[in-house]
Amino acid sequence: MTREVKETFGSGGRARPGAASGPGAAPRTSPPAPAALAAKVRTLAPSMTRSMQRVAEAVASDPAGCAALTVTGLAELTGTSEATVVRTARLLGYPGYRDLRLALAGLAAQQQSGRAPAITTDIAVDDPIADVVAKLAYDEQQTLADTAAGLDTAQLGAAVTALAAARRTDVYGIGASGLVAQDLTQKLLRIGLIAHAHSDPHLAVTNAVQLRAGDVAIAITHSGSTTDVIEPLRVAFEGGATTVAITGRPDGAVTQYADHVLTTSTARESELRPAAMSSRTSQLLVVDCLFVGVAQRTYERAAPALSASYEALAHRHRSGSRQP
Repeated sequence: MTREVKETFGSGGRARPGAASGPGAAPRTSPPAPAALAAKVRTLAPSMTRSMQRVAEAVASDPAGCAALTVTGLAELTGTSEATVVRTARLLGYPGYRDLRLALAGLAAQQQSGRAPAITTDIAVDDPIADVVAKLAYDEQQTLADTAAGLDTAQLGAAVTALAAARRTDVYGIGASGLVAQDLTQKLLRIGLIAHAHSDPHLAVTNAVQLRAGDVAIAITHSGSTTDVIEPLRVAFEGGATTVAITGRPDGAVTQYADHVLTTSTARESELRPAAMSSRTSQLLVVDCLFVGVAQRTYERAAPALSASYEALAHRHRSGSRQP
């Protein structure tokens, strides 16, 4: 029988119907630190209503000014309502507006002690290649910083625990996300774990049918709405497997079937820098965090497996080596 779609559990993962909320339950998320606020706004703004976007954009662009405002003052400044301000604060991960004001004050203090970046990531068709390199390098750094700042380490730790103990791991991804799925599986294979990457939606579903409790299924989708990735994750979830979503949209449809949600940065797109580039950067960071975490948990098994794989390939990297 198909299970009911999971109910919201905190602002990170989702809880299965009837899941415990006491000790041992999935970790709840904490309000983001001041440094993570701007990254949180960039991640969630595309999925907000227009009125909530105005509030989010205001606090991100002028944290010092907004920190000095009451909830009524911020509502008047943004042409919204007090209720909208409070809803925006909660969507950003804060219990209420008071907590958001404290974070804004902290962010303002951090900004005053530093300098704003001198370059922009807008790339023109006639930009010199040196400018392209500088702009892309800055944008990649910003994407990684935003992802690291917004990544829920409690959710990450829970996903690592599940992966380290998994009988088998299936990873689903399409297009650029499919390349990231392959990267994760080859890493897991090299430390002796059983892992498969699926970019064919039919094979993904037929393999997901075989997953049970003790298995892990991971869906990688920047938009959070890729049907070919959501469908196998749903099947795996209904079969009892532990499910993980790596997505730039924490409110996306994929999270309905995810026990653990790992949010990536949603860097601004441009004509010459599509989402496939910016999303890949943040997804690879999350994948590396998962892999290192699993390798730490399974070090006694992982270290010999890595050594064996290095040794098996060593002759291919020796200067002047020839194949038989």
